[in-house]
Amino acid sequence: MPYVNIRVAGELSKEQKAEMSQGVTEVIAKVANKPKDAIIIFIDEVKHENIAKGGELLVKK
Repeated sequence: MPYVNIRVAGELSKEQKAEMSQGVTEVIAKVANKPKDAIIIFIDEVKHENIAKGGELLVKK
């Protein structure tokens, strides 16, 4: 059973998460030859203040 964890900076709409989940599921099912109902996807939305790049927080100014 494939598990996928997607972490994004900020928030996505319900529609964006649904579309992303559908697309990722399609690719994994095709490439790994797994049934779609066996693929589990977790989407973690992380606040910009909890992510740093190059030593700087991604806080929106």
